[in-house]
Amino acid sequence: MSEYMKYLPQATGLLPKWLLFISVVSAFNSAQSYFGGLKLTRRVYEANPGQVTGLSARTFGTWTFLTALVRLYGAYHINNPAVYDITYATYIVAFMHFSSEWIIYKTAKLGKGLAGPLIVSTSTLIWMTLQKSYYLNQ
Repeated sequence: MSEYMKYLPQATGLLPKWLLFISVVSAFNSAQSYFGGLKLTRRVYEANPGQVTGLSARTFGTWTFLTALVRLYGAYHINNPAVYDITYATYIVAFMHFSSEWIIYKTAKLGKGLAGPLIVSTSTLIWMTLQKSYYLNQ
């Protein structure tokens, strides 16, 4: 097991490992958007699943993969202020997207599909806000 530990982010604390974990989960979600059909994407936008098409799912998958790459880079370069800020921004965009689809556009409703992205984006934003000075002043 120790031979695999060298591939984990080397910065102290759990936040870099969390960013890595969410990056991997996001990459799998992205692949699902391309190759897994519409079932899981429709779960997020269950208030109006008819608007979920192959094109919208693949667009969502592309956006998700891009955020996965930024978060992956952020996990390994968490002490770089520019990287920290752009990684943080991916969670702002995610929070704005999911909350606006729920509250403004009414394509999503609070349930299993939407709760995960809202919890992850909100908790990570809070965590990164609280830990910013720690990681950027090392």
